Amino acid sequence: MLKKISKVPFAGTAAQEAQLQAVIEECKGDKSMLMHVMQKAQEIYGYLPIEVQKMIADGMDVPLQKVYGVSTFYAQFALSPKGKYNVSVCLGTACYVKGSQDVLDEISKQLGIEAGECTNDLKFSLEACRCIGACGLAPVFTVNDDVYGRVTPDQVKDILAKYA
Repeated sequence: MLKKISKVPFAGTAAQEAQLQAVIEECKGDKSMLMHVMQKAQEIYGYLPIEVQKMIADGMDVPLQKVYGVSTFYAQFALSPKGKYNVSVCLGTACYVKGSQDVLDEISKQLGIEAGECTNDLKFSLEACRCIGACGLAPVFTVNDDVYGRVTPDQVKDILAKYA
């Protein structure tokens, strides 16, 4: 699944930028430290928006395309912020055959975002995952650590209302 670039405006602080610049300063000159710098940047910001990728590219003296390529290749990197409530819908085989795509579609409709995106108020983020290991409860989705099993699309609105 392709990673989506965030529609949420970048809101980095001067303190975060100073933290990142300190990490870059410590590692610049050693291009093998790119992944380390990116991991630290994600710890600082919570994700890797294009503005942060540009800072890393400039500071590490590597092409922006390289930073973007690494950030989109490895699953550990996110291009969108995570919401206060991270909704993850299982699209593994057991869930899929029991209707999880319809559940995902309804959540997407209710939140007004697609998988891989975050609401503008940073309250909800939505993800599709391959398996959460609760096949007997298919279809399943989670909201942070809360697990909802045997869910139908008509139950989605009431479940999300608990977090609104």
